[in-house]
Amino acid sequence: MPSTPSLIVLDWGTTALRAYLLDDAGSVLDTRTAPHGIMHVPDSDFSAVFDAVTADWPPLMSIAAGMIGSASGWLEVPYCAAPAGIDELVASLTLVPNAELNIVPGVATYGALPNVMRGEETQIVGALALRPELAADSRLVLPGTHSKWVQVMNGKITGITTFMTGELYAVLCEHSILGRFASDPTADDDSFSRGVLVAKESAHGVSPLLFSARALVLTKRLAAGSSLEYLSGLLIGDEVRCSLADGIRPDALIGDATLCNRYRVALSLFDIHDVPVVDGAAHAGLFSIAMRAGLTRPVT
Repeated sequence: MPSTPSLIVLDWGTTALRAYLLDDAGSVLDTRTAPHGIMHVPDSDFSAVFDAVTADWPPLMSIAAGMIGSASGWLEVPYCAAPAGIDELVASLTLVPNAELNIVPGVATYGALPNVMRGEETQIVGALALRPELAADSRLVLPGTHSKWVQVMNGKITGITTFMTGELYAVLCEHSILGRFASDPTADDDSFSRGVLVAKESAHGVSPLLFSARALVLTKRLAAGSSLEYLSGLLIGDEVRCSLADGIRPDALIGDATLCNRYRVALSLFDIHDVPVVDGAAHAGLFSIAMRAGLTRPVT
């Protein structure tokens, strides 16, 4: 018997939009992507983008997570204060006026140095649904533009550390002297690992290491095309070094498989092996939240 569409879920971030049509078991029936993250919505017409990406799908309740709920998104949704799990997220779901779309709130920790997330909380809910053993006490890593190292206790997010690794890499590549060698970058696992190991041994953090991505090329000790791989290794290696110095051993990686595997390589150079990668966490989390909220029904 063919599966019956039950829910539309959207992972709506800064640069991209991914939409999924799910059945009543959470299985993906159809997937659509669009380059219309919140910073690339024509005329800021979020409703038009939503209608376009879901065109020809049945009229179902919808749920979205990510930067769509930020001040720059369709509707700003206040953060949930940690500790926060699925029940707190459900209680703070916000319905967009004149649209059958619910937005998941982000999560914030408060104090002298606050921290926040939008979208990652939903991936964590999905990871816990897919890997229930992680719910009791775990450290989860979500690599990305702003990498998150998240503490989970009893199914709730209790702590967040953010590393701007991906954004720092992009800024250095595009707006610093380190990117000038990148006219013909090449994939080079050895240079990436070299950068990780240099960061691992640094007692003073990554700042005094960055210029080595240029100096090694100028002194003919690193191929120009490999310099960005080395730079990536420095930045990811420093992220891992800082986190492990705080006694945090990751129990799982969540997110894009290619990027997660890059982190697995870095972790292995710190003698941490076989960290599992949880795939499909975003739509699994949206489905879990929708189910708890009773949203899996046709629009009437």
